[in-house]
Amino acid sequence: MELSSYFSLLNKYKYIIVIVVLASVAASYFLVQNLPNEYISSTQIATGIVDASRHLLDKDNTPNAQQDEITREFSNLTEIIKLKKLIDNVSYQLIIHDLSSPTPFRKLNHQFKNLSQPAVEHALVVFRDKLQNGQPLSLYSKDESGLNELLISMKYDERSIRKDLTVERDGESDFITITYTSENPELSPFVVNTLCKEFLNYYTVNVKQNESNAIDFLSKLLDQKRTALNQKKDSLQQYKIRNGILNLDDQARDIFAQILTYKDKKIEAERTIASYAGALKTINDKFNPKDRQYIESTISQYNQAITSTEDQLRILNEQYVHSGFNPSYKPAIDSLQKKLTTEIDNTSDRYIVNPLANKDAIVAKKLELEVSRDLATYSVQAIDRELAELNAKFERLVPFDATVKTYESDITVASQEYLDVLNRYNAINLQSNFSIKLMQVEPATPDVAEPSKKMLLIILSGFVSFVICLLVLFVLYYLDDNIKEPLDLVNKTQLPLLGSLNLISGPKPDLKKLWDVENRKRMQQFKELLRSVRFEIDQELKGEKVLAITSLGEGEGKTLLATSLAYSYSAINKKVLLIDGNFENPTLSKTIQPKLYVEDYFRSTSYIERDTTAISVLGNRGGDTSLLEINDERFIQNEFNELKSRYDIILIDLPPLDSLNKSKEWILFANKTIAVFEANKSVLRSHAQYIDYLKHLNTKFGGWVLNKAVINNYSKKTKN
Repeated sequence: MELSSYFSLLNKYKYIIVIVVLASVAASYFLVQNLPNEYISSTQIATGIVDASRHLLDKDNTPNAQQDEITREFSNLTEIIKLKKLIDNVSYQLIIHDLSSPTPFRKLNHQFKNLSQPAVEHALVVFRDKLQNGQPLSLYSKDESGLNELLISMKYDERSIRKDLTVERDGESDFITITYTSENPELSPFVVNTLCKEFLNYYTVNVKQNESNAIDFLSKLLDQKRTALNQKKDSLQQYKIRNGILNLDDQARDIFAQILTYKDKKIEAERTIASYAGALKTINDKFNPKDRQYIESTISQYNQAITSTEDQLRILNEQYVHSGFNPSYKPAIDSLQKKLTTEIDNTSDRYIVNPLANKDAIVAKKLELEVSRDLATYSVQAIDRELAELNAKFERLVPFDATVKTYESDITVASQEYLDVLNRYNAINLQSNFSIKLMQVEPATPDVAEPSKKMLLIILSGFVSFVICLLVLFVLYYLDDNIKEPLDLVNKTQLPLLGSLNLISGPKPDLKKLWDVENRKRMQQFKELLRSVRFEIDQELKGEKVLAITSLGEGEGKTLLATSLAYSYSAINKKVLLIDGNFENPTLSKTIQPKLYVEDYFRSTSYIERDTTAISVLGNRGGDTSLLEINDERFIQNEFNELKSRYDIILIDLPPLDSLNKSKEWILFANKTIAVFEANKSVLRSHAQYIDYLKHLNTKFGGWVLNKAVINNYSKKTKN
């Protein structure tokens, strides 16, 4: 598919394109004459969102987080401005103005033009009530549904206002711009200012009220959490007072330390007792029984003093243990210890032993060891009593500790809840104090009309119509599967091409007068192209003489080609025989009215007068017959052999291939077969069998001749 064909198509329909464009421009001109002027009003709302000082106390002050928050806040504000509730309030105020003002923005629609004064007053009452209460019109009410129709007729309804309303952030600035376009210079600023006022009121009353409600709620919740925390702390304190608990951890730590100390002292005392017992056993082993009796009888008078001192030392030692080994008892214990030692020494000075045996020192040592053993034994007993008392105290602390830990756990939970509410309260309170402060920078005022776009619309309509024409023609061109170029036919059928013949302009040509002098100019291009086709045919025939001319269907120009080739060959002094082989449609026979007919010539061998002119024509009388029904194949072949000896070229105008075997019978006797295809026709799916038949002819098929082709520069055409 070549673009040159598309441009040829454009050239063919150029006048239609011009007419369509001019009609579109003219229609646009008359339509835009009645368009009203446009008046645009806008106002800006300063939000304070991008004020850097506002974000100093923000917890998350990273650039990305801050930018996301800013985008979110602007998006929320613009959506609030476009709420149906706010636009409905603007609609009510517009219709109230037009119904009550002597200079309305718009006149009542024709269907409401004759409203009575009571009806107008009723409408005003309803609209004012809806405006005051901020309620929409109920379409289920017949009365309010009619009032809604009034708004729609005036184009004051929400949908109509939204069409001409623009709400957007002004670039990366701190401002939100509200813009409205209308045909009235007073209407545009009224809508903008009213919507801005409604938005500021809504934001102040609703959004700020929500913040106040949140702060009040958190304040009450904070008081509740604080009271609960104080109650739990007071309960713990009262429990400690009732049970005499100061600090369980410190008390338990002190008791445990005392227990360890007493255990160490007990171990030390037990070690001392064991050592004293071993020493006494050694000493006792050195005395015989008689010596022990003597010693015991002798020292009995001194035991009373020693026993008294031992009792004092035992009592003082118990006090020392009970005090937790208080060092203040140590001097008294040491004093009694010295006294006891002195009394023991006195026993040795009285010659209490046998004079025959010098054992006084051993006896004294024995007494001293016994006293020390007894004191150590008393210490162990005192330590055991203290350990038992300390263990009892430690065990009494266990239930107290469990109860105190329960109280402390409750206090921890209450304290965390209190802190969470406190943090939330502080955050909301801080956000409320540093929240955005909305304000209208300056009210919108009436402005001059916008520059007229009428000329632009007219030009645009012409351009759009032109583009649409080009697009439509391109679609038609793209979807057009017709054969226009010789190359298209070759690609479509995969068969060779002999040449092309142009479309003969003017009325349908008369075959008898086709080559007359008056048609010379008209046929000039056709003659040149025909000579090229004739040359290609000669190259294909290679000395053979019988050429069959067929087509895929009726009316493609094979009869014209056969007749033209006959005249062309006669022009180079060749004897030509033109045979009309189309029994169903013998156009050639009817036009030329020959003297000889195929039925007579091939039916008998009797003498038939032969045509001796340069171009002989063998016609047929038509009818439902075929060549092989006239005579058998051998006879007809003999006749063709005779004709070859008498003529230089034999041209057979065959029926189209869709006539089944009638054309194929003629092809049996032809040396070459060519097919005519009419340009601007498609190769249909039904033609596939005929194209396959031509391919099966192999070298017997000479090629296509494209007829009625559009050829601009035929002198440069060559065989493809």
